[in-house]
Amino acid sequence: MGPTTASIPLLYLAAISPELVRVDLREHRLPNALTLPGIVLGAAACALQTLSTGRVELAPIMAGLCYTGLLLVLWLLGGMGLGDVKLGAALGFASWIPFVGVLSPVVAFLAGGVGSIAVLVSRGRGARMAFGPYLIGGFWCAVGLVAFARL
Repeated sequence: MGPTTASIPLLYLAAISPELVRVDLREHRLPNALTLPGIVLGAAACALQTLSTGRVELAPIMAGLCYTGLLLVLWLLGGMGLGDVKLGAALGFASWIPFVGVLSPVVAFLAGGVGSIAVLVSRGRGARMAFGPYLIGGFWCAVGLVAFARL
């Protein structure tokens, strides 16, 4: 995806990331009012890029579908909230290159695994943990690595 088109969902996610982290840490939820527009903007950016170049951008579409599918399975198994699923879709659609789409969930789940061990030790079995901050952190780590590599 071109830099201008890819920046649409990235700028939106940059604007809402702090609020999503704050709300998820405090209330263990990710509001639809913030996550759903991210999905729409990501899908619209893909459509806009396709209309302007005539090429379908597969990286954000595949990342959005795969990230959503993975988190949806975990939601069905009871290990994830539906807000995390919607956030995963928004993050996937904002992944303009395959590296970001693959690295983002890998970093999120590695960091979340470490965080879950800390929660397990400190609060015991059955304690809840906000996973949205890990999803967001994994995404921005992947984006940062791509930006750093291009310097």
